Amino acid sequence: MCNIRIEHITEFDPSLCKPIEQLLHQLSSRKPNFTQKELRTIIECASTRLMVMYTDQQLVGMLSLAHYDTPTGRKVWIEDVVVDSSMRGKALGRLLINEAIAYARTLAPCSLLLTSRPSRIAANELYRSAGFEQRQTNVYKMDF
Repeated sequence: MCNIRIEHITEFDPSLCKPIEQLLHQLSSRKPNFTQKELRTIIECASTRLMVMYTDQQLVGMLSLAHYDTPTGRKVWIEDVVVDSSMRGKALGRLLINEAIAYARTLAPCSLLLTSRPSRIAANELYRSAGFEQRQTNVYKMDF
């Protein structure tokens, strides 16, 4: 692992779909089929930012950010944080989170938010050590 870089994806590249899908399989128990249409939608959306991490030429991590304005202020959400299981424990997640924080600062003033399952112990420790504070709230979900 020599050459690490994080790219903000701003142009459509169909070759990204398969490695993103493979990372999503590690993030979620559901079996996502990440399509070219979904990638285009993300890239074309002005309020969404997709960041991918490479070591040498291999895509090994990603996250997405979404931002929007509300009467209580701008919210920026970090979503879909995942580092390939073969690359964990090498501080790559920290690099991704730091990149997200740096990007969120360009949208300030804002609140940077994320959720994480309690069972993801290492991820939760990463977020706390990066300066995130745990909120006492309930998250509700409704799928359509």
